[in-house]
Amino acid sequence: MNGAESLVHTLVNGGIDVCFANPGTSEMHFVAALDRISGMRCVLCLFEGVVSGAADGYARMTGGPAATLLHLGPGLGNALANMHNAKKARSAVVNVVGEHARYHVKYESPLKSDIQGIAGPISHWVRTTADAASVGADGAAAIAAARTPPGQIATLILPADTAWSDGGVVGGVPTISEYKTVAEAEIEQAIAVLREDGPTLLLLGSATLFEEPLEIAGRIAARTGCDVLAESFNSRMQRGAGRFAVRRLAYPIRQTVAALERYSNVVLVGSEIPIAFFAYPGMPSVLLPDDCRVVTLARPGEDCVGALAALAEALGAGHNTPITRQAAEQPAVPTGQITTQTIAAAIGLNLPENAIVVDESITTGRGLAPATAGAPPHDWLQVTGGSIGFGLPVATGAAIACPERKVICLESDGSGMYTPQALWTQAREGLDVTTLVFANRSYNILKSELANVGGGDPGPRARDMLSLDRPNLQWTSLANSMGVEAGRVETAEDLCVAISRGLESEGPYLIEVVI
Repeated sequence: MNGAESLVHTLVNGGIDVCFANPGTSEMHFVAALDRISGMRCVLCLFEGVVSGAADGYARMTGGPAATLLHLGPGLGNALANMHNAKKARSAVVNVVGEHARYHVKYESPLKSDIQGIAGPISHWVRTTADAASVGADGAAAIAAARTPPGQIATLILPADTAWSDGGVVGGVPTISEYKTVAEAEIEQAIAVLREDGPTLLLLGSATLFEEPLEIAGRIAARTGCDVLAESFNSRMQRGAGRFAVRRLAYPIRQTVAALERYSNVVLVGSEIPIAFFAYPGMPSVLLPDDCRVVTLARPGEDCVGALAALAEALGAGHNTPITRQAAEQPAVPTGQITTQTIAAAIGLNLPENAIVVDESITTGRGLAPATAGAPPHDWLQVTGGSIGFGLPVATGAAIACPERKVICLESDGSGMYTPQALWTQAREGLDVTTLVFANRSYNILKSELANVGGGDPGPRARDMLSLDRPNLQWTSLANSMGVEAGRVETAEDLCVAISRGLESEGPYLIEVVI
């Protein structure tokens, strides 16, 4: 058994049976091992940013890691943007990055690079394996690192000669760390704050935005009168009719500052103190009032759900406590011109039960929350790290993780052009993804950001940096060229028909929504 074979066996034995890959010469023995070892599904992606984004989407929906296979330092470098998003989402990922043979590293070959240096900023754990006999054990350690709560990025660097040399040994996966139990003192502190006078906010993040913890938060709110909100950007949020509805903090800084200025106390549960996405002249970085008291009940690596349950029990907010649930509501059938309002109505009207929505709609999607709140129960995934090109790859990984569920990707045209190669993988794998591309032919969000930072009115050169015309992007042609059926719509009526057609399809379907 060579080192590569021992690694594949170790990954499969450790519960990793999907690998998103864009391999090169140094990874060929790993690729060859796939023919000899059953149990690993390897998914080819045409760009490393799709590899890392798909691994993120897979982890968000399964709670466990997929593997990635990347080629040397440049391949890892191409994956960094969506790996940054995965790290911010606390997604578990095991990266396998090929390296030159150990005896070849000393030479200044064209692809020589500092792979550990590249991996460090986006990884919680990095190791270069020393020899074939160590590959399996190192792979097992990578699995354990990735599964460490709340989810981590582990990067194993695999020199080519350790992969092709004999002497491989299958690694035994070490015991995986459990979520840390929250200390009684933190629960007592949160109880004291919730019983104080003055407006109090329970701010949720991390693992607290699933149906069960949301139900518990609803009981706490009913018992104490506190408000409940979610962080602005969340890895996965369960919403829809019958669930306790929680609004997210808004992206626009003035809107969030205004929403938070009334609170005397904030209890954080799996969330961070609200911070502005960017620095703006004359605006604060910390968005809470200066005199607001902040108490942390549970951090992301701790048992947030258990802490909420203990808090509810201590407050007398048991299972019989009535909570306000989201009513089943659908928007009226939209007609006429394509606007942000008619887009939101069309999506809210057609969202199927148990759908997975991957949202990189940027400015077009700001009206989606109220229009979809009363839709059938569904999951909503957002970009957590702010790195563009998130939507299409994450939808790809989510579809592989949950083949029985409908995946809807809401994508802006500018962001979509960062990783359009994901469409090819969706076609090749026959993935059930319906993608809406909002074609406003501009980096529309940057127009408002220019004003927010005091940039003044844009002149012709500045406008050129914010527009996507001359030529216009042709998304239907782009999708067709990668094997994805596509349609173009210019009215709200046609949009509703196109969404229905996409959801009826069992493979990928793209809708270019002209705004």
